[in-house]
Amino acid sequence: MSMTTPRIDSGKLGELAATPDGRGVETVFAVSDLSVLYSGNLALRGVTLDIRKNFVTAFIGPSGCGKSTFIRCFNRMNDLIPGAAVEGQVLYHDRDLYGSNVDPVEVRRRIGMVFQKPNPFPKSIYDNVAWGPRMLGMRKNMDERVERALTQAALWDEVKGRLKRSALALSGGQQQRLCIARALAVEPEVILLDEPASALDPIATSSIEDLIDELKRAYTIVIVTHNMQQAARVADMTAFFSLDVHEDGSRNGILVEYDVTQKIFTQPADPRTEGYVTGRFG
Repeated sequence: MSMTTPRIDSGKLGELAATPDGRGVETVFAVSDLSVLYSGNLALRGVTLDIRKNFVTAFIGPSGCGKSTFIRCFNRMNDLIPGAAVEGQVLYHDRDLYGSNVDPVEVRRRIGMVFQKPNPFPKSIYDNVAWGPRMLGMRKNMDERVERALTQAALWDEVKGRLKRSALALSGGQQQRLCIARALAVEPEVILLDEPASALDPIATSSIEDLIDELKRAYTIVIVTHNMQQAARVADMTAFFSLDVHEDGSRNGILVEYDVTQKIFTQPADPRTEGYVTGRFG
């Protein structure tokens, strides 16, 4: 993939306010009729949506409806699951992410991911952040790169005096921000967050949400969350997924509705969305 890495576009902030549904804002991902199967069993069917630049896009829905499966399609993490197959199309800046000439390692550099449970390496704080750049041969100005990533993740002031100490000694919230810094260190354009605050206390969760709000100035963010209040607080756009249950008892995830977050929570178009956000099911 021979694309330049986008830089901060502060002008998008005004554009977001003018176009809350994303019209006129650059499309980063264009997903068309995407389905995912595990060992031949359908897990997610027929998803079509666009992800806009510098938006926070949230995926909500009941357990097992394919939210995490879907977010892993954006950086080809499903490739690492034996028996997984992705059908349909995912375009990233009009390039087919699943094309034969696309390097998955480069995809994952441009599209970073942070998981549900903080997973720092058993290394120093510094080496955690430097690990990705070193692996990719990005060794120039490493001290500056580490400081920049930790600053972007709102962690620098808390750890700058103990960079050589173990990352495992950090609190849960600090560890999650370290994992975000680790993703930022390789200069991605997109950050995928799969339930990033579900293992954290309310104070740490608030810090992560504040961080998301800051990061969208420079990055496109996609977040999976079970916490509807969190989606309402942080997301510009929200996609509601649910389960399609068949006569034979099999089930698969489907996209029910995708719209501006405020509309999803106050004026949803589909009764299934309304039932979920009002707590009647799910």
